[in-house]
Amino acid sequence: MIVFDSIKSVTGDFCGAFVTIGNFDGVHLSHQYICRKLAGEASQAGAKSLVITFDPHPKMILHPDIRPFYMITTLQERLNLLAQCLIDAAAVIPFTLDYSRTTAEQFVRHDLVEKLAIKKIIVGHDYKFGQGKSGTSDYLMAAGREMGFEVEVIDAVKVDGEIVSSTLIRNMLLQGEVKKAAALLGRWYNIEGTVEKGHGRGAGLGYPTANLKAQKELLPAAGIYAAYAIWRDKRYQAAVSIGAKPTFEDYVPTFEAFLMDFTGELRGEKINILFVEKLRDIVKFDSPEKLKKQIAADVEQTKKILQA
Repeated sequence: MIVFDSIKSVTGDFCGAFVTIGNFDGVHLSHQYICRKLAGEASQAGAKSLVITFDPHPKMILHPDIRPFYMITTLQERLNLLAQCLIDAAAVIPFTLDYSRTTAEQFVRHDLVEKLAIKKIIVGHDYKFGQGKSGTSDYLMAAGREMGFEVEVIDAVKVDGEIVSSTLIRNMLLQGEVKKAAALLGRWYNIEGTVEKGHGRGAGLGYPTANLKAQKELLPAAGIYAAYAIWRDKRYQAAVSIGAKPTFEDYVPTFEAFLMDFTGELRGEKINILFVEKLRDIVKFDSPEKLKKQIAADVEQTKKILQA
């Protein structure tokens, strides 16, 4: 997949493209459906497929006071996932305060029509764009009739009766419902982290953990999780802890992973954690020995879940 850093940089062979536009944070099942449909229809029509997205996410610019920014995917993850949908190219528009003043009509007329001469645009049922979010599906329909491009609006995608959305997925993750979130994402939620020096308590208990500095702010709720850990393209079963260490009177939250069947030094390395299922909440034990017994039980439960 080709990546363009603006609409202006899109090359001439993408004139007449089939496009979609959106933030696509998470590239969840609904996003995947739209993108795969776009890629398929474009290919069938002998045209190129182009996803138009934004970086940073508009809310980071429009609402900088609302922290943390719970992004489900990094930009690179988003692009990798879009490529898996067989999209020909993505145009990543740098989102700034100045750009936020672009009206829906300006965007459609100047970028989509004059620059790209698009043949068709596919959008989700609730997507809005442009200053004041005036770029609704009704507006696109009217603009398409006036300017000569086709518009298709995709109905909501549902899983177990719930509309798939990035907001719903974020809320599930923040509640520790990683298994439910995976059903909406179409994959396990992941966080890549760099291994840093820890206190060594895990090693003292016989379960050395990799203390991770997370690449994203969106960590699942505090608890113990069954997960996979990817290191240098090799996958390990892992028991992951997020949160404080009340047994040791340590209430500074950490993100740690015990990789099963691993020996060696990981400090400074990057590990990608794929969250499969929550095992339990963080609790305080009467002694390190009781904690050690519980960790052993957590490891066995993790193995059962991951081998099922």
